[in-house]
Amino acid sequence: MKQERADRIGEALRAELAQMLEQREIKDPRIGFVSITRVAVTRDLSLARIGLSVLKPEEEGPTLEGLRSAAGFLRGELARRLRLRLAPALEFYIDRSIAESLRVQQLMREALPPREETERP
Repeated sequence: MKQERADRIGEALRAELAQMLEQREIKDPRIGFVSITRVAVTRDLSLARIGLSVLKPEEEGPTLEGLRSAAGFLRGELARRLRLRLAPALEFYIDRSIAESLRVQQLMREALPPREETERP
């Protein structure tokens, strides 16, 4: 299977999952405000790893539990909506890349002296 197809399916999965979460189609109260940061689909289309960013850090655990328990429902809905014969298994994880990049930016601001504005004639 070509990687381009896996990437296209990953993007379609991301868009459809984001819409389902935004419209609160999953009624599990454990699922808080979630953003999907990335979806990586294996070349054989058997697995989709879905990175999540949760607004409140204390909601990460319950949100993951809720999404993992709804994975079967989500997989079936994705297969139906995207007209896939077999939808990939869904594996959710917390993607900390956004928080890490903000932390690195803050450290750089603290380490570097402030730039002085130069006067222009």
